[in-house]
Amino acid sequence: MGDRRPPLRGIRVLDLTRLLPGDFATWVLADLGADVIKVEDTAGGDYMRWMPPMVGENSAMYWSLNRGKRCIKLDLKQADGREVFFRLLDDADCLVEGFRPGVMARLGLGYEDLKKRKPDIIYCAITGYGQDGPYQQRAGHDLLYNSLAGLQGVTGTADGELAIPGFQIADLGAGGMGGALAIVSALLRRERDPEHPGGFLDVSMFDGVAAFIAPHMARHLAGGSEIGPGRMQLNGRYPCYRLYRAGDGRWMALAALEPKFWKAFCELVDRPGLLERQFDEDGTADEVAAIIASRTRAEWELVLQHADVMMEPVNDLGEASRDPQMVARGLQIEVPGAIPQPAPVVRLEDGFHADTRVAEYGADTDAVLVEAGYTLEQVAGLREAGVI
Repeated sequence: MGDRRPPLRGIRVLDLTRLLPGDFATWVLADLGADVIKVEDTAGGDYMRWMPPMVGENSAMYWSLNRGKRCIKLDLKQADGREVFFRLLDDADCLVEGFRPGVMARLGLGYEDLKKRKPDIIYCAITGYGQDGPYQQRAGHDLLYNSLAGLQGVTGTADGELAIPGFQIADLGAGGMGGALAIVSALLRRERDPEHPGGFLDVSMFDGVAAFIAPHMARHLAGGSEIGPGRMQLNGRYPCYRLYRAGDGRWMALAALEPKFWKAFCELVDRPGLLERQFDEDGTADEVAAIIASRTRAEWELVLQHADVMMEPVNDLGEASRDPQMVARGLQIEVPGAIPQPAPVVRLEDGFHADTRVAEYGADTDAVLVEAGYTLEQVAGLREAGVI
């Protein structure tokens, strides 16, 4: 990485999370230069390590979100394990965990416990429903947070069929990116405001999804009646903003929402009679569907190549990985002997400089404990006792 100094170099993060939300949050921090120490239990570690398909010793999903982190094994249920953790805390800036509210406190490792030893610690708790409210102790997954917050109820087709989104909006967007943003904000506040050196960050995936749908909730609260799957401005209500099948059955996306782009589409297909029917809900979509079905996807791609029209093919994952824009932007980082990794979320002015190493389960335990002041003999004793 030469003399380049990443934005978070010198920041140490203790990561106690498992699965997508926490892995995504600390992946962003690691790519920004933070020293992320992933603390896994001694009974198998992060569940995502062993979800097939595998890339070497780890799953492909784990491989994609855990580069640049150091990994240790530690049993926090043992007193000696908690003592090791406190030693690691002394040099840490931030802790991230994803347990239900109260779990860390019962171990003696809650925020109130940790700030007594480390007053400036930034403690980020990523949970499904937050630290209070009637749902705080409910178990949950992405689909449930999306459902209760209202997102799932408007995702689907105009005939009323609902469809699960193609990626985990609550996990990755609300919990993962929301957690990373909260941590970076707290670090900036600590730098600027000496009266707030640390603090507790309550990151709720339910809350995040509620924020994502704020514009649509506002329309509803203002009296909007056409709220539902396939009935909203940007989910299929209008013929100018829909998914259509090409003649070979492949999907095309038309997003000609602005009048100038709808005009460009009408001119491209030589149908001036459609120009005044951009938002017509009575039969216009069927006419547009017939037009798009008159050519295959490949034929449309040729027609659209030099046309400034808001219409693109719907790529599957394989096509997306080979898309010219994906390639030109370097969004897949080649790793010798393994599948590519996704590029960092944040693109700095001099490009990407991701550390592509993905640590095996417990690979950095000895090195991290020696840094914390343990001798090799003490480390061996901890291992013999099952603490690490």
